[in-house]
Amino acid sequence: MTQLPRNHLQPAFEFLSALQAHNTKAWFDAHRADYDAAKQAFEVLVETVIDEFRPIEDFEDLSPKDCLFRINRDVRFSKDKAPYKINFGASLALGGKHSRRMPYYIHMQPGNQSLLAGGLYMPTPEQIGKVRAAIAADSAPLRKILRGKAFVEHFGVVTDDTEGRLKTAPKGYSRDHPDIDLLQFKAWAVMKPLPDKAMLAPDLVTHSVKVFKALKPLNDWLNEILLG
Repeated sequence: MTQLPRNHLQPAFEFLSALQAHNTKAWFDAHRADYDAAKQAFEVLVETVIDEFRPIEDFEDLSPKDCLFRINRDVRFSKDKAPYKINFGASLALGGKHSRRMPYYIHMQPGNQSLLAGGLYMPTPEQIGKVRAAIAADSAPLRKILRGKAFVEHFGVVTDDTEGRLKTAPKGYSRDHPDIDLLQFKAWAVMKPLPDKAMLAPDLVTHSVKVFKALKPLNDWLNEILLG
């Protein structure tokens, strides 16, 4: 397993921390070289995780540039006019960040805000309908995934704090449905928080691959339902 040098991401942490305090175009332009170094460090992380995860997930010719999100914010409809995100993010999936497949997401943000995540986040009504229909038809495969030793170790339970949970049964299902606990979710996503210390540790790649390996059964189940 390839390891990154200890504190490999330190330049990225330092840049993002400074950007949080000086989120203006003038400051960013004056520190373009620092941004380039920070982005390159994050790209190396993403590339290494992709390479180490290839034996488990078929990424074909996926590269970091296919996965990284722009640091520029879309402020057209936001009251917050800060021009830049204060994080680096990458969505690893066959086809890149715009893929319809479930992602393996890496989010780096100083202040213990980093995380690894995946599954179905911010789904469309059509996607919600398909997943709920699959659960109602046979919830056993999903329940087996959620009870998996590695899954529970890294994620605990499918999170309901990203999109929330319905207070009652979804339309078309009764309150006493045997799978109401799964049907009430508005999203089927999971995340693994990473403190700053973990992001800067030399075993970050190894840890990320273990987390994503635990995530894969959920992503595969969702991909089968949503993409066939």
